[in-house]
Amino acid sequence: MADTLLDYETEAAHYDETRGGVPRAGAAAAAVLTLVPPAARTLLDLACGTGLVTERLTRPGLRVLGADAAHAMARTAAGRLPGRTVRADARRLPLPGASLDAVTAVWLLHLVPFTGEVLAEAARVLRPGGVLVTTVDKDACHDVGSDIDALLRPYRTPATAHDRTGRVDALAAAHGLAPAGTAAFTGHGQGATPEAVARRLRAGHYASWFRGDAAAVETLTRALAALPGPTAPRPAPVYRLRAYTRTD
Repeated sequence: MADTLLDYETEAAHYDETRGGVPRAGAAAAAVLTLVPPAARTLLDLACGTGLVTERLTRPGLRVLGADAAHAMARTAAGRLPGRTVRADARRLPLPGASLDAVTAVWLLHLVPFTGEVLAEAARVLRPGGVLVTTVDKDACHDVGSDIDALLRPYRTPATAHDRTGRVDALAAAHGLAPAGTAAFTGHGQGATPEAVARRLRAGHYASWFRGDAAAVETLTRALAALPGPTAPRPAPVYRLRAYTRTD
C-alpha cells in the first residue's frame, strides 16, 4: 500500500520483523535472480535497506554490493555484507560508468517521485547488455480481491503511482533500457488486517489519496472497523518484477 515516506533511520531497528522477514526476503531474492543473466559477475542492490534481501542474492561467481541512503539501514546491512555496502543516494552512486553487470531495486520506485533519475543512474553504471531488475506496481499488488481491497479501491490513485509499469517503461526507454523479462513473488507476511489498515489511516498514511478530506478518512476507518476478522491477515500480495537491458 502507498505510504507517506517513512523515516528509515528509525525504521531500521524493526524493519525486518514488520515486513515479512526471511520468507519474504528469500522469495524476493529468488525471483530477482531468475532475471539476472547467468554471466553476470557484479550486482548492486539499490536501497538495500537492512540487507536481508541483498544477502540472499547469491550464486557462484556473483559479487553483490548494497547501497542505501539511510545511515541506519546501511549500517545494519553492513553487518550482513561486511565490506560490501555503501551509504549512497540512488541518484548519485559513487561508481564509475559501465562498471556493473546488474542493478536491482526492490521496493524503491514506489517511494520516490524521481523515478527517471534513479533509472538514469542505473543505466549509467550498467555495462552495455547489463540488466536492471525492479519491482513495479507495488500499490496495486496489495489486498487484491479482498474485502479490504473493496473498500480501498475507490480511493487508490494508480494513475499517479511512481512505479506503474507504463511510466517505468517510458522512463527506462528514455535512458536506453529495454524490457527484458518479468517475474513475480509472494510477499510472505504482508497480508493486511482491517485493524492495521485503520491504524495506518489514522496515523496519516495514504494521505495523498484523500487530499485533506478528513470526513472520507473517518468514513473509511469506520468501514474497516466493521469488517469481520479485524486482526485476521488477508492474502499476501504477489509482487511484480520487471527487467530492463541496457541496449547501448
